[in-house]
Amino acid sequence: MSKTRALEPPPGVAPPDGMVWIPGGTFRMGAEGFYPEERPVREATVEGFWIDTHPVTVAAFARFVSATGYVTVAQRPLDPRSYPGVPPEQLVPASLVFVGTPGPVPLDDFRRWWRLLPGASWRRPAGPGSSIAGRRRHPVTHVAFEDALAYARWAGKDLPTEAEWEYAARGGLDGAVYAWGDEFAPGGRMMANTWQGPFPWRNLGLDGYEGTSPVGAFPPNGFGLFDVAGNVWEWTTTAWTPDHSGETRACCGPSATGQAHPGGGAGPGAVRVIKGGSHLCAPDYCHRYRPAARQGEPVDTSTSHLGFRCVLRPER
Repeated sequence: MSKTRALEPPPGVAPPDGMVWIPGGTFRMGAEGFYPEERPVREATVEGFWIDTHPVTVAAFARFVSATGYVTVAQRPLDPRSYPGVPPEQLVPASLVFVGTPGPVPLDDFRRWWRLLPGASWRRPAGPGSSIAGRRRHPVTHVAFEDALAYARWAGKDLPTEAEWEYAARGGLDGAVYAWGDEFAPGGRMMANTWQGPFPWRNLGLDGYEGTSPVGAFPPNGFGLFDVAGNVWEWTTTAWTPDHSGETRACCGPSATGQAHPGGGAGPGAVRVIKGGSHLCAPDYCHRYRPAARQGEPVDTSTSHLGFRCVLRPER
């Protein structure tokens, strides 16, 4: 059972704008019966912290870029020294963009629906010719780990650990399958922006969206947090492991260069845990729009379905 401690926000400290206080507590982290990387279920404890009520938006990230002149990883040419053996023509500013297939395909190779598009970035989320017009309230995407951390530091905040993120996402429902309970669509109501229909070629859009959605378009969890399931995956600072044992091993997945990277570390080969699933998660392929779900992502990766939110920890 979840044990929430009576830890209150520091006295005399005003709640940060757009954040909610999450009291410290102990909870059951992980899940059985889904994917092996979520096991074993274990007891985890976190101290109290503030967390953004929703993922960082395009508008908020634009203010950061305007104030600092920051250039994201997807907008910079890649250093050949960091990617030995990668053909020079691939070392250009680019990011991964989802491109649906015209019909059913085997689900054993993500390259069938992911494209590394030169020119794709947070300003051009679908690649050259696209823009952020009309998307200012959507989560910012095409942000690598370094980009998310740079924003967080500029805002005087940090990125969450995996345990902090999962505890907050559960909203006090310890052990529940979803952030809102055990039923995916209670009373037929869609509770998150996910993929309905056969992936990756036909999204029925029963939740009203086929891509990202404006933050807050779906009900909040018990802690008042929006979009902790679906919409976009979110970065954490926790190094990837294939389970909760704490041992770091290799993992594979698409990176900004299309290469697979080993886990651990902080350089181009490092892998961090991402949480929450995205609008591309479908029951027949990626049932990861759950608090316990986790995936490893190379820190140099930016994609059209990956964003972040920030935390603020009180000084002790």
